[in-house]
Amino acid sequence: MIDQDVLSKDVCLEADDMFERIGTVGLSNEDIGQKSITYWADVWRRFRSNKMAILGLVLLIGIILLLFIGPSLTGIDYQKIDATQKNLTPSSQHWFGTDDMGRDLFTRVCVGGRISIYIGLSCTFVMFVIGSLLGALAGLKGGIVDDIIMRICELIGNLPYLIIVVILSMVMGRSMFSLVFAMSITAWVGTTRMVRGQILQIKEQDYVQAAEALGASTGRIIIKHLLPNTLGIIMVSVTMSIPGFIFSEAFLSYIGLGVRPPETSWGALASAGQLQLMFYPYQLFFPCLLIILTMLSFHLIGDGLSDALDPKLRK
Repeated sequence: MIDQDVLSKDVCLEADDMFERIGTVGLSNEDIGQKSITYWADVWRRFRSNKMAILGLVLLIGIILLLFIGPSLTGIDYQKIDATQKNLTPSSQHWFGTDDMGRDLFTRVCVGGRISIYIGLSCTFVMFVIGSLLGALAGLKGGIVDDIIMRICELIGNLPYLIIVVILSMVMGRSMFSLVFAMSITAWVGTTRMVRGQILQIKEQDYVQAAEALGASTGRIIIKHLLPNTLGIIMVSVTMSIPGFIFSEAFLSYIGLGVRPPETSWGALASAGQLQLMFYPYQLFFPCLLIILTMLSFHLIGDGLSDALDPKLRK
C-alpha cells in the first residue's frame, strides 16, 4: 500500500523543480505579501495616478510661486506711478506692459493675485468651519435643533446674494474683511446641508453609539468620529469652492464692489483693462489668463480628489 504522505511530498518536490523562484528566495510569507497602507496613503496613490489632477496641482503651485516671487524678480513697486511709461506693451523691462498710469502690470497682477487667493481661501475656511459644525450638530442631535438650523439655512439661503454684498459694503465700508464677511454669510448653507446628510447616514454606526454609551460629549463625537468620516466629500466641496469665491471676488471687483484702491485684485485689474480693450488688449488679457488658469487648476484637483476619495473606485 502506497504511503500517501510520501507520495504528496514527491509530487511537491517535482512541482518545485518545474518552477524557478525569482525575487522571493529566502523571504517569508509576510515579507512576500503586499505591505498594508493607510487610507490617506491609498488616496494619494490614486490621486497621483491621475495625470490631469497632477497637472492641476503643478499648475497651481507654479501660479502661487509666481504670485509671491514675481514682484521680487522685477523689483518694481506695484503702486509706483511713472507718467512717462503709460500703456507700454510687454517688453523685457515690463513683462506684462504698463497700465494707463504707468504702473508695472506684471507686479500688479502678482499682488492682485495674492489678494484674490487670500479672499478665496478665507471665504472657504469660514464656509468649512461654520457649515461643518452646524451640519454635524443638526444631523447628530435631530429634533428641535435640526429644525432650527435648517430653518436658518432656508432663511439665509433665500436672501439675494448681491443685495447682501451691496448693503454690507455700504455699512461696513469696502475692505477685505467686509468682502470676506459678505461672501461667506450665505456660502456655508450648502455645506451645512451636505454634512447633515452625511451625518444622518453614519450616526447610527456602532462606533458612534459606543462613544455615546461611554459618555463622550457631543463636541468630541462630532470632532473625533463624525467629521473625519465626512472629510472626503468636504475636501472635494472645499476644493471646488475656492475657484468659485475667486471668481465671485473678481466679479464684485469688476463692478466696483471689491477691494478699495490702492489695493488691487484680478477682478479690479480686469475691470480697468476692459476700458482699454480696444487699444491695449493685453491689460485685460493677463489678469483674465491668471483667473482662468487658477480656476482650471482647482477644478482639476477637485476632480482628482473626487475620484481618489471615492471608495467605489478603490482597487
